[in-house]
Amino acid sequence: MVEDSAVVRDFLVHVLCADPDVHVVGIAIDGEDALEAVERRRPDVITMDIHMPKLDGLEATRRIMETRPTPIVIVSGSTDPREVATTFRAVEAGALAVLRRPAGIGHPDHEATARELVQTVKLMSEVKVVRRWPRVRRETVVPRLERAPGKVKAVAIGASTGGPPVLQTVLAGLPKNFPVPVLIVQHMASGFIHGFVEWLAQSSGLPVHLATHAETMLPGHVYVAPDEFQMQVEHGGGIALTKGPPENGLRPSVSCLFRSLAEVYAGEVVAGLLSGMGRDGAEELKLLRDRGATTFAQDKDSSVVHGMPGEAIKLDAASLVLPPEKIAAVLTSLANSRK
Repeated sequence: MVEDSAVVRDFLVHVLCADPDVHVVGIAIDGEDALEAVERRRPDVITMDIHMPKLDGLEATRRIMETRPTPIVIVSGSTDPREVATTFRAVEAGALAVLRRPAGIGHPDHEATARELVQTVKLMSEVKVVRRWPRVRRETVVPRLERAPGKVKAVAIGASTGGPPVLQTVLAGLPKNFPVPVLIVQHMASGFIHGFVEWLAQSSGLPVHLATHAETMLPGHVYVAPDEFQMQVEHGGGIALTKGPPENGLRPSVSCLFRSLAEVYAGEVVAGLLSGMGRDGAEELKLLRDRGATTFAQDKDSSVVHGMPGEAIKLDAASLVLPPEKIAAVLTSLANSRK
């Protein structure tokens, strides 16, 4: 555990150690302390604060992933969009997940947020991470499609754990004249979505928005589903946000978005699932493929958690199985094939 506040450290130890499967093997009070502790303790997973003296959590994450790769979960006490956008830079450096610090004991959200932290820490401890090297550009070859694509009116992507850096890679690779709207459902702890949108916008040539109810989708714009709303498309190119029931326990749900796309656009869509736990969107991706849409799933080797894309592959819901660095080129080729 890396955290500079003694009060927060005690609280997080209490939350984590309430689960008999979790053992806190070491505590670091700043980033420099963390580097030494990781070498000495060899933890299965690290919880990391961002704002600390001497060496902040961003730089500590970067150095750990370059020297002794270990699953890292960012635990943040801030939901200010600008600070959260900075927090997501730790995801670029190799952190696997970003969570809000659990609510205090006695708060109505305490049990749910504490459970989310414990479950995420346990799951991330099982992820195999690799040393981060400087990115090298590789020539991208667009895979051959099994049939000629039809007209594309929208692109839709669903993601969960491990999805943010892939979405960043995809959006950064799309050209500024991308001809259709892009819709995104990213499962995320409540309160972080505004900062997430701001972070995505920093590296994308396309305008990235938090979706609003009844707005009309524009070509080359990216729309991210907000907290606690189901996002759907409507005839005429509008976006509808509803307080409909959670699907697969989730709101927003990828399943809800994909099903509405199938109803409105049938096969005139490109849709895909990125890294994430569970099966949200897998059956509906199959529905889209059956209606003629081009569909894709992230490959296993590059997925932090291959739950959602893996379920889609099992259902034969994906026309293509792709690594992150090829997705943008494929989307561009498909969107421009028959405008």
